Amino acid sequence: MPSQSDFDDDRSFRLAVEQTLADLLDALDGLDSDDFETRQTAGSLIATFEDDGSVFMLSQQTPTHELWLSANYTAWHFKHHGGSWVERDTAEPMSQVLSQLFSEKLDETIALAC
Repeated sequence: MPSQSDFDDDRSFRLAVEQTLADLLDALDGLDSDDFETRQTAGSLIATFEDDGSVFMLSQQTPTHELWLSANYTAWHFKHHGGSWVERDTAEPMSQVLSQLFSEKLDETIALAC
């Protein structure tokens, strides 16, 4: 489980988060689905699902240099470690978590890279 992040300062963390969220937004916008809408704001990415109004939200947590994901009444905390975003307690890759969540929600296989 990662205890340290790859970032030495808040600026490099925020720049990496901005790029990660922009890449994810592009990937999600590229899915052929009208079942959800995405929105990026400073430090967060939100996907709102049409069927039930549920929300998946990724948000930066600058003090801890983490990206927090909230979805389906569950929370994950990702650190950038060894060049990848991984869950701080389980070391599960963020791309795997997001791919599984979107696959289950959309009832199709989704593979996201982040």
